Amino acid sequence: MRTQVGIVGAGPAGLLLAHLLHLQGVESVVLERRDRAYVERRVRAGVLEHGTVQTLREAGVGKRMDAQGLVHTGTELRFGLRSHRIDFTALTGRGIMVYGQQEVVKDLIAARLDAGGDVRFEIEDVALAGLDPQEARIEFVEDGARHVLDCDFVIGTDGFHGVSRSYLPDLVSYERSYPFAWLGVLADAPPSSHELIYARHANGFALHSMRSPSVTRMYLQVSPDEDLSEWPDDRIWAELHARLADDTGFALTEGPLLDKGITSMRSVVVTPMQHGRLFLAGDAAHIVPPTGAKGMNLAVADVRLLSRALGGYYAAGRDDLLAAYTQTALRRVWRATHFSWWMTSMLHRSPDGDAFGEQLALAQLDYVVSSTAMATSLAENYTGLPYAQGWSYR
Repeated sequence: MRTQVGIVGAGPAGLLLAHLLHLQGVESVVLERRDRAYVERRVRAGVLEHGTVQTLREAGVGKRMDAQGLVHTGTELRFGLRSHRIDFTALTGRGIMVYGQQEVVKDLIAARLDAGGDVRFEIEDVALAGLDPQEARIEFVEDGARHVLDCDFVIGTDGFHGVSRSYLPDLVSYERSYPFAWLGVLADAPPSSHELIYARHANGFALHSMRSPSVTRMYLQVSPDEDLSEWPDDRIWAELHARLADDTGFALTEGPLLDKGITSMRSVVVTPMQHGRLFLAGDAAHIVPPTGAKGMNLAVADVRLLSRALGGYYAAGRDDLLAAYTQTALRRVWRATHFSWWMTSMLHRSPDGDAFGEQLALAQLDYVVSSTAMATSLAENYTGLPYAQGWSYR
């Protein structure tokens, strides 16, 4: 088999890249180890930056998002029982969209299949070869048979635990592990607020979010080694009520818990994000704590760059955009990594009883809600920095 671009991983990064390349007349094959049902059900983040929303619309895959997504023009910071709204639109002219990552994936899969795209699920034993400047090759097993896919380029969008990153020699990895985790729950209950609430409490951080007008997504700060069995539903609701309380009598709507799990918190950035004919995008190259809602948005930013660079290569024989990919992508990655670290350190309780650090975090929160300049900085980063150029080479 042969194609122009081989893509390993059918998450939002790989699927969006395939679709953006298709719109520029570039062929691709997407290989995914999980089955389609799993990929479409996998619950992940749901906050889309302004630029991500615009990209999906421009790519022609935003119709269902615009019909079902929840537009937010601000968010709340809550501490000391006081609520403070950060008005994104007033400060930056931009907002965000709440629309689940799994819904984005469903839309992209449908778009690729409708366009005759080659997306293959339940692929096993993926191996990369021939990643020198002249050629690339992906070997894999499908339906028990070994196959070889020859291509001009290989794009690794197979996540943090994928195989692609291991094929980059001399890789440098910058990492930070956080001394806490998130216990996340999905509740069959209408949201108690029309916008996200980020709360810092003596018991730890809490986040009130949503997935739809009838489903609420919430998180609690817990220890990294927390035993989920020690958190029955009534304990979870008691902590959510305590940590999200304010002096106005905020009422939290309860409902059956549909799902719960614990997520570790870490930051990882690798460089370079390319070698020869292999390029990394999304979680394969970087991980951020979810506090800043940057994970999927960084993946979209990566593939915008890659689709433009690959479009320039095929349309005009340019290789300068591909050569500059790592340097260009990492500017946004490190900015988002810093913002995510900043939000995380400001909102989470120190598990080691660091009283000095506690006071610094509270002082920082107070500064954010009392300074237009600091509130603008938060709003600008949260809604997403503008793109320097469009995704299309043309």
